[in-house]
Amino acid sequence: MSQAAASKPTLRPREEDRLHTRVLKCTLESANSRIFWVESAAQQFMLAEEAFEAGWFGHRSLTRLRELLTNLRARYEAFPSALQVLHRWQGMGGDTQKLICHWHLQLSDPLYRQFSGIYLPDRLGVGHATVGLQQVVTWLGDAGGGRWAGSTRLKLASKLLSTAHSAGLIQGKRDPRPIVFPLVPDDALAYLLHLLREVDFQGTLLANPYLHSVGLEGGLLNDRLKRLPDLSFGRQGDLVDMGWKHRDLADWAAHSGMTGAESRELVAA
Repeated sequence: MSQAAASKPTLRPREEDRLHTRVLKCTLESANSRIFWVESAAQQFMLAEEAFEAGWFGHRSLTRLRELLTNLRARYEAFPSALQVLHRWQGMGGDTQKLICHWHLQLSDPLYRQFSGIYLPDRLGVGHATVGLQQVVTWLGDAGGGRWAGSTRLKLASKLLSTAHSAGLIQGKRDPRPIVFPLVPDDALAYLLHLLREVDFQGTLLANPYLHSVGLEGGLLNDRLKRLPDLSFGRQGDLVDMGWKHRDLADWAAHSGMTGAESRELVAA
């Protein structure tokens, strides 16, 4: 390796900002995401042919498997430090798993990020406790700047609602659908905060669509942060004092008992 190549700075991961409609073909995929984390080897690109032969994702065609892996790579391989943590995370709870899938989908899909992180919580915040299919279709007309035909908006609205339901942000599958904020375990919140430290995104660490989507802001967020064992937090007016006990996401996971002794050895090395 040349000296120039060795000294080239590593680009930080960043949230996707190009609008797309991949959610039409791939929604939350919580179970398949877990399989992807487990079977992903560090520093190795998962091949569709290998996954197909091994039957990791069940009995689906190679074409559909390629489509699934394209989406999962965008959600997880784009954040390599996070994928290594997820690969080694032992005993992850179901609520935490759903939220991690939700946040990574937000990172990779600006349309879902706007829908789940701005539209739904803002609607709930002004007293509209439910949402319906036609309301989302109307919202998509503005969110897409008129780029999608009516039939596409209808399909997108259906997929966005079903994805949010799987993530625990909406109850029920029939209109009107109650908007809710899901339970956020401490390990899920700590994961998100350490992840966002390593990602370029719009907003701030304490005010962003990722936290907003699960109802964590203001005094409620402050109270949660004060109780988190993984950082120190204090706030007086606009002054925030926030201290990290771990240098990065991998260090947090290793020393919080998430990823076992093997990870602690890797971090120490």
